[in-house]
Amino acid sequence: MMTVQGVKYMSDFEAKKAILDIGRRMYEKGFVASNDGNISCKVGPNTIWTTPTGVSKGFMTQDMLVKMDLNGKVLMGRWKPSSEVKMHLRVYKENPDVLAVTHAHPLVATSFAIAGISLDAAILTEAVLGLGSIPVAKYATPGTDEVPNSIAPFVNTHNGVLLANHGALTWGKDIYQAFYRLESIEYYATILMYTGNIIGRQNLLSCDQVNKLLDIRHKLGITAGGVPPCSAEETNMKDVVTIADVRPAEQIGKGTVLKGVTSIVRPGESLPASGCGCTGVTQKTMTIEDKKPVEAEALGKAKKEIIAEVVRRVIEQLN
Repeated sequence: MMTVQGVKYMSDFEAKKAILDIGRRMYEKGFVASNDGNISCKVGPNTIWTTPTGVSKGFMTQDMLVKMDLNGKVLMGRWKPSSEVKMHLRVYKENPDVLAVTHAHPLVATSFAIAGISLDAAILTEAVLGLGSIPVAKYATPGTDEVPNSIAPFVNTHNGVLLANHGALTWGKDIYQAFYRLESIEYYATILMYTGNIIGRQNLLSCDQVNKLLDIRHKLGITAGGVPPCSAEETNMKDVVTIADVRPAEQIGKGTVLKGVTSIVRPGESLPASGCGCTGVTQKTMTIEDKKPVEAEALGKAKKEIIAEVVRRVIEQLN
């Protein structure tokens, strides 16, 4: 690390090592396919290290990385930088406090970007605290100046954006914060997908609850992120408890089918054949008259044992 004008920057070696680490993490998590994505890290007030074009982020080496100034001039490296480095440079120019930028195509977040749906429901405390709302920047042709122009309005007010029909872009005070925000975007998008589109139900945090989280976020030094829409009333202040069958234990099993509870037998006894014919014990044909003494014996001699086992299994199911 080195300090310039009160700002701590990674050394060239540290930055390149971190970029390779983040690239492998992106690839292993499935955030990128083929040669997708790009990463950059500031090493001075006017210089960055960034990823090359045409290389998988999971298989980069240090000699492939490119050093540039914020005007886009290559200072070191034999490879060409990604054409999408333009949006990285724009982020640094718009917000000098940013020291790293990451871009990838995580599946769920990119699906929201394609659908044109922002990530801004107040349903997850961690998302409100560390991430905030994630807007969708209007469509721009990759590699052109349209992309940096589309994200510019959000660089000082948010911690990341979805790029319409493209992917996700995040930034931070160091390269790991930028990447963690990328991870958080994908996690947040996944939760929104499950609750909103699969379970079909979301309990929004109330505005009072959100305001308390925003106070905590400010104390953590996170000044951007926006304010997600919230519920006027609290919808999550009651315990949700499933009521169990509270009948006496002696009555459990009389005319009741206990879902997931295996029928109870004593050693050597037979169960009625199931639909698959697999009772786990040897089957034998029994007439109604044959069954009566067997049932009487089971109820008479082992009643307490059977009841205790049923109760144990019911409690096990409830837990």
